[in-house]
Amino acid sequence: MKKLPIPQLLVLNAYWVGLSFMWNSLHPIILPAVLLNYVPDAKKNTYLGLLTFLGLILAMVIQPLSGALSDGWKSRFGRRRPLIVFGTLFDFVFLSILAWGGGLVWLFVGYIGLQLSSNIAHGPLQGLLPDRVPKRQLGVASSFKNFMDMLSLIIASLLAGRLLDPVSRDPTTIMLVLIGLLAVSASVTIFGVKEEPARDDERTDWNGLFGQFKIDFTQNESYWWLIAERALFLLGIYGVQAFAQYYLQDVIRVPDPPKQTGDLLAALTVALVILVLIGGWLSDKYGAKRILSVATYVSAAGIFLMLLANDMRGLLIFGAVFGAGIGLFLTSNWALANSLAPEAEAGKYLGLTNLATAGSGALARLEGPALDWLNAAYPGAWIGYKGLFIFGGLCILLSILLLRKIESNSDGGVR
Repeated sequence: MKKLPIPQLLVLNAYWVGLSFMWNSLHPIILPAVLLNYVPDAKKNTYLGLLTFLGLILAMVIQPLSGALSDGWKSRFGRRRPLIVFGTLFDFVFLSILAWGGGLVWLFVGYIGLQLSSNIAHGPLQGLLPDRVPKRQLGVASSFKNFMDMLSLIIASLLAGRLLDPVSRDPTTIMLVLIGLLAVSASVTIFGVKEEPARDDERTDWNGLFGQFKIDFTQNESYWWLIAERALFLLGIYGVQAFAQYYLQDVIRVPDPPKQTGDLLAALTVALVILVLIGGWLSDKYGAKRILSVATYVSAAGIFLMLLANDMRGLLIFGAVFGAGIGLFLTSNWALANSLAPEAEAGKYLGLTNLATAGSGALARLEGPALDWLNAAYPGAWIGYKGLFIFGGLCILLSILLLRKIESNSDGGVR
């Protein structure tokens, strides 16, 4: 396979700009704000938690299934793009429902439908890089993907809250921007990537396709400890991310919660991006396990310091510490996953990390009912939110115990 020029690597990764902008606008900013139009204030965490829990459970299941389906897909348009196009077209339908449907039922239909359609496209999209990029360029191609994710996260954090009216919480403007960006970025990848068409005599092998889902859980014990460690760490941070807007509204009492939530996420992400870039070099030099240990303690310190902040300035400063720890974690954890995954089954094993990512995201949303119950039990003390930060910090710290279960490779690469 020939080495690809930089413009082609950008084309391959362009769709991630739209996807990252969409989900990083919807989950922390748009959904929490719009939901307040339809649910009682005292139950807002419960409704948000249960709604996003269902959506993330769908993501956890649909994404790997769709990716595996595209592995064996045979068509004259290639094996990845047909499902990417199918999922994207339905994205526009469900985004339109979210923008103009009105009412709690339509919000539910739009969000759950979007999780279904978007992850139908997401799974095959992940397969384009190993399909089209030579192995010696996969690192560079992956760095473009991560950079686009992070850049879109910063833009979404700063833009989404400012385009959402804090009084009416009408999502029309930001949803139009979101739809437009998704359409442009998807088109660049769909029309710019050339896949090999199937031959006339080739057909989808359904029996072989279903056989790809078989997993031997008795093999590679360290990898399963890695997934457990990743899940526990992410459970700690996703709860804080999910309910941050309501925390700013109730406890810090900021005048414009969607905008301030975006600013907080942007500060966190800038620190995250810097440490993501440094973390790769540190992991190569000192070993991924050592850097993961450092990431754990830095993240825990950041989240406990955020609990002590009583204004936005303090939250932004301590949030940057939190983001730095997360940045170190993301890079070193992924380096460790690549080191432990069997070479012959790397795609399947790396795909299994989404069980930890989406699974912990779903579980974190179940903290919503507990938040509302605790806040109502002690009015004005906001015990629920305090418990959210304490629980998150404890999850992060306890993940270090699972990290110690991971055995080092003989070459010392996982030190």
